[in-house]
Amino acid sequence: MDTLQGNLLIASPSLLDPNFRRTVVLITEHTDAGAAGLVINRPSPSSVSDLVPQLEPLVDDDEQIWMGGPVQPNAVLVLGEFVDPDEAAVPLFGSLGFPALDDPEEVVPVTTRRRVFAGYAGWEAGQLESELERDDWIVEPALADDAFTETPDELWADVLRRKGGVYELVARMPEDPSVN
Repeated sequence: MDTLQGNLLIASPSLLDPNFRRTVVLITEHTDAGAAGLVINRPSPSSVSDLVPQLEPLVDDDEQIWMGGPVQPNAVLVLGEFVDPDEAAVPLFGSLGFPALDDPEEVVPVTTRRRVFAGYAGWEAGQLESELERDDWIVEPALADDAFTETPDELWADVLRRKGGVYELVARMPEDPSVN
């Protein structure tokens, strides 16, 4: 099996599950046992300082927590872009990884960007493969900038346009096709 770690899953227009409608998921792990990832285009209205003040040193003032997915929504994950990827407690791909959070202030000098997520997306063994066979997801290689987008509302369409071809047309689909 080829791993999808380091790729994006772009929700197809036919995926109507409200947890994943028009989401972009960064796959952080994919093995025979299953897969995990982070929804990277759903900011929450809550700030890191309000919900997890101990992680406030990692982010700019009033930066929001991002909704990483429906699994364990009270779990907090920090995604970082590392100056030296070997500094990551859990390396993912390229310069991205998960830092150790024993002392959040130690994370700042070894990373260039950080984002705090609540929850994650998860799939049991074979579940993601079944969803891919149903064309629920469109796969595209991830760029580090995707995980730190400043325009989350546009990421779904931006990544589809980047993929090109017929996906450029899909990117232009209105959220509600009946208004077309």
